[in-house]
Amino acid sequence: MRNTRVDAYEDIPRDVVATGNDYAPHQVLPPHAHRRGQLLYAATGVVTAITAEGSWVVPPQRALWIPPGVTHEVHMDGQVSTRSAYVARAAVEAAGLPPHCRVIGVSPLLHALLLEAVDLPPHYALDGRDGRVMALLVDEIRRMPALALNTPLPRERRLAALCRALLDAPTLDADIDDMAAHAGMSRRHFTRLFREQTGMSFGAWRQQACLLAALTRLGRGEPVTQVALDLGYASPSAFTAAFRRVLGAPPSRYLGGVV
Repeated sequence: MRNTRVDAYEDIPRDVVATGNDYAPHQVLPPHAHRRGQLLYAATGVVTAITAEGSWVVPPQRALWIPPGVTHEVHMDGQVSTRSAYVARAAVEAAGLPPHCRVIGVSPLLHALLLEAVDLPPHYALDGRDGRVMALLVDEIRRMPALALNTPLPRERRLAALCRALLDAPTLDADIDDMAAHAGMSRRHFTRLFREQTGMSFGAWRQQACLLAALTRLGRGEPVTQVALDLGYASPSAFTAAFRRVLGAPPSRYLGGVV
């Protein structure tokens, strides 16, 4: 099914339904939730999803798993084409799919299954080839590796507001003392609470936010040098080294769709 609203098939009596959609650059889907779990695959363009728990960047040829009932907003960067598989809650639990959002790699098999699933009729035969395609799709989602393409958001109101502002304009120049002062906290209290609620130091979180913002900008075709300097890196080589160290590969691998 293509360019179909998800609420049009939430109640279809099938464990898995799929749709493909195209979005204009900078289009935003406001906060919403599905009763089903969603695998959101970015066939082209870069997608950013934000929930109360954090922000996830989905480069081309990667996918985001969103569990049932999780409220999320989605931002499109560039001309975005998606393929989504929606999995009923009972099937999510039976398959042991993740209880939290995560970006995952997409194997050639999962890619092919998603393309095929979109073209199946909504009420496909459960005991035929179509049913087996959908069952295999769920199996393949489960075995895909998680990718470190998210920045968690703290629960504390002041910290969350500061982090959302930094996600909007990330920079390595964001100073921890300034952040603590804006939050009305001592540096010690700020650093302890930040690590408690995000699982990361502020410095590591700031770098992660910058790297994921860079991924989005590079996906638009912006020059590496300009992106690196804008984000506060001393040089393009320093930026590339940080990207490789944190995300395990240079930017070209992510943007090229290599799993």
